[in-house]
Amino acid sequence: MSELFDEVNEEVRREQFKKLWDKYSIYFIALMVLIVAGAGGWQGYRYLEAQKAAAAGAAFEKAAELSEQGKHEDAEKAFTELAAKAPSGYRTLARLRAAAEAASRDPKAAAKMYDDIAADRSIGGEWQDLAKIRAAGLLLDSAGYADIQQRLEASAAPKSTFRHTAREMLALSAWRNNDTTAARKWLEAIDGDGETPPGLRSRAEALQALLPPVAKS
Repeated sequence: MSELFDEVNEEVRREQFKKLWDKYSIYFIALMVLIVAGAGGWQGYRYLEAQKAAAAGAAFEKAAELSEQGKHEDAEKAFTELAAKAPSGYRTLARLRAAAEAASRDPKAAAKMYDDIAADRSIGGEWQDLAKIRAAGLLLDSAGYADIQQRLEASAAPKSTFRHTAREMLALSAWRNNDTTAARKWLEAIDGDGETPPGLRSRAEALQALLPPVAKS
């Protein structure tokens, strides 16, 4: 008798499953098609992105070779073209290299290119800080201390990635513009930072020796 009930229950379940399949099979099949298409699309996207990255890498190397050969104008043009169409990572690097190549012919124009990178919030804080440092370095001999201070003071803050370089450049700018108070401020910041590189610390001590003695009250 129990076997009979089992057969009946099995038949009922089979009939219920058939009704469910007849009713919802189209949705199930559509879902499977979407999953397969999505997986294929994702693989295709990854392949295309890898191809773009490979092409950008090859173009970057060719532009770098032009720079090594002393063909700075050609290198600048190649990097500029790459920056316009490369994936985001290569785009930022190409913009920085284009500015570096421009520095050999027109430092002020190169500084403007770095300023544009520094103002681009989409590239991330560290890249922006690096661009600020590079721009200030090109203008250090010609710009007043107030200009360099405006450019670099935020980058000289504790824990900033490029604080050591920023402090040294601020101290140099202050010294060249006869602002001994500001020069001492940044030299003290360099001396008081336990992570200051030894070479930079030595240069700061040498600059400190060039400053006039502090007037006694």
